[in-house]
Amino acid sequence: MPSLKSLKTRVSSIKSISKITRAMQMVASAKLRRAESRLAAARPYAKRMAQVMSLLAARAAGTPNALPLLNGRGKDQTHLLIVTSSDAGLCGGFNSNIYRQARDRALALEAAGKTVQFYIIGIKNAPVIRNNFPGKTIHATKREETSPVTFENAQKIAQDLIQRFNAGEFDVAHLFFSHYHSVLSQVPTETQIIPAAPEGDDTKNQAAANDASSGAIEFEPDEETILSTLLPRSIAVAIYQAMLENATSEQGSRMSAMENSTRNAGEMISKLSIQYNRLRQAAITTELVEIISGAEAL
Repeated sequence: MPSLKSLKTRVSSIKSISKITRAMQMVASAKLRRAESRLAAARPYAKRMAQVMSLLAARAAGTPNALPLLNGRGKDQTHLLIVTSSDAGLCGGFNSNIYRQARDRALALEAAGKTVQFYIIGIKNAPVIRNNFPGKTIHATKREETSPVTFENAQKIAQDLIQRFNAGEFDVAHLFFSHYHSVLSQVPTETQIIPAAPEGDDTKNQAAANDASSGAIEFEPDEETILSTLLPRSIAVAIYQAMLENATSEQGSRMSAMENSTRNAGEMISKLSIQYNRLRQAAITTELVEIISGAEAL
């Protein structure tokens, strides 16, 4: 049975932790509002960029001059999994949810006989992936390359990925991130960014649908020339969008985690206080009994 002193010390330490978690919750709340504002401003641009790229890619797909970034090189043996994560902890299951989805995809690809490589944006998932996939080719960014979240940093990452693709290091790139819906809902998401538009009838159908909804759009100069400029930028936009979604999801997850921690600390303090008061009352009763017994003996 714990002593009164140990219970008092434990209650005091939990109160200190509760103050920290409450402060972190307030900081995460303030950062979340700023992140939501940035995300709301970026989403329409990213959506429109995806629509334009879909139209251009559908028209240029299958042509003799189609860019490798658009249709690939005709093989999909080596897959690069771009796994995003945070640079700080104490954010609940945010990082582990993204990792699990990337892990499941990696295992499925390996079962199909494919070669898997990892490209990690953020530092928290890097040790987990290295421990669970020993011997795999793993590229990891540094903290200064991802923090703060800016389009310039995303563009540098995109340029690095394009250089690796042009060098033949991989054939297909999948991007994993957490899509932000609300403070209580962040959904791990996977999207293919290289090649940008897979070949097939679906691509032609998408082109027809875009033409019907947007009217007969004529591009000057031709689609291939525009794509050569827009494709690298669209990859940078996709990475930037994923980093913004991640940053917002991280703060939402941290806010929820710290709120739960503060609540749990309060419940633990209440239980320990009851236990402390009972032990204290028992000690007082014992002392009174001893005093009365001594008086009666005299």
